[in-house]
Amino acid sequence: MLLARIVGTVVSTRKDPRLEGKKLLIVKPISPQGTDESGYLIAVDTVAAGFRETVLVVSGSSARMAAECKDRPVDAAIVGIVDSVNLDSVHEAELAAAKKK
Repeated sequence: MLLARIVGTVVSTRKDPRLEGKKLLIVKPISPQGTDESGYLIAVDTVAAGFRETVLVVSGSSARMAAECKDRPVDAAIVGIVDSVNLDSVHEAELAAAKKK
């Protein structure tokens, strides 16, 4: 599972019929602190997520098990909208130390 931020949409008028009516979104993986990581993914939206929201993304066979994705040609699916991310105190201290360097 990945944390990601929605950064755009994909419109495709010609596609596999099993993807008809599915919203395709461009997501950018992010760290638990919200900083961008490398790369982008195109994911099927199963939770009505919106632009700039932080979401949970699954890929591979897990994406094909998500609601509305069974038996569809999907490699990534948005399965949750994140309200907050909290790290334990040990990891918070490591992040603070890394930022000072």
